[in-house]
Amino acid sequence: MSTSRRNFIKRVGGVAALAATAPLLGSKKVFADTNGKITIQLNTTMKPGGSEEAGINKFAEALEQLAPGRFEVIPFMSGQLGGENAVLELLNIGETQMSLTAGNWRTQYGPKFDPISIPFLFPTGDAVEKYMGTKSGKALTDLAESKGGIVHLGTQMRAPRHMTTNRPIRTPEDLKGLRLRLPAIPVWIDVWSSLGAQTVVVPAPEIYLAMQTGQVDAHENSLGSPYSRKLYEVQSHLIMTGHVHFPWHWVASKSWLSGLEQSDRIAVEKAVQIAREEGNKIEAEKDIFYLKELQKKGMKVIEPDVAAFKNAAKPAIEKAISNLEDGVLADVIGAINAAD
Repeated sequence: MSTSRRNFIKRVGGVAALAATAPLLGSKKVFADTNGKITIQLNTTMKPGGSEEAGINKFAEALEQLAPGRFEVIPFMSGQLGGENAVLELLNIGETQMSLTAGNWRTQYGPKFDPISIPFLFPTGDAVEKYMGTKSGKALTDLAESKGGIVHLGTQMRAPRHMTTNRPIRTPEDLKGLRLRLPAIPVWIDVWSSLGAQTVVVPAPEIYLAMQTGQVDAHENSLGSPYSRKLYEVQSHLIMTGHVHFPWHWVASKSWLSGLEQSDRIAVEKAVQIAREEGNKIEAEKDIFYLKELQKKGMKVIEPDVAAFKNAAKPAIEKAISNLEDGVLADVIGAINAAD
């Protein structure tokens, strides 16, 4: 047994009994448990209870229906095997099998083909999904496979990101002097700074305290964030900017997936498509629920002039696009038109 294998088994503890053996099925090496089932450790950094868990549960259910008795799906919620980057490395070396992951892989393996992170560029999640099917999107997933050892199996909806603030924001001019909490994503900081906001990087667990103490005046995220963090206690307005559509991605370890028999691989891919549909449905339902509940908690909803924000941010957006490969912008435009 290799050193990396021993270290992995030591880290995951109870899973060791399932992953310790790797018998041959036919001539191909796959992880299997003591009952002969193919083990799939399915990772996500998200907590139970959301659309991510719903998608994962649906995947397990669908896979059992498509290939009865062939697989054992073991969910790892809340980043139990580590953060996004740690799991990407485990996938790369074949020490875990699948993940419902965010966008780190795009910036690691194909940043020149990743326009998805640019605020105010994609108007809908459907446009993002259409982009993934373009020539540029294929180049992005090909790079992930060749450089990162992961196979992209499809996107799953995450609700659009909006702003919460302690004052009304209707136009870009209203952002002047606003202290806006952001994660440490350079293109987000560039775009919002160009709009006049004072961007402040604050770790996610400290958002509530930062607002309570006046360190920041606003933040941006999907509506699940102000609801779960009870930000309605320290924020008065929802600004429905919908500025980023940042999906989850279903990915699998290339070395693991290529080791499956063809019928098993087809079953896995079909189960992912069924799971994506379920996850999308649940996420859309939850987004509506969160909006209603936040309004009940007293937050006022403002529909701002999003086109004005996009126009004001145009120089920063164009700067970000200039760092991408030729042809990406054309594919973005094509994807947006195809989604209309």
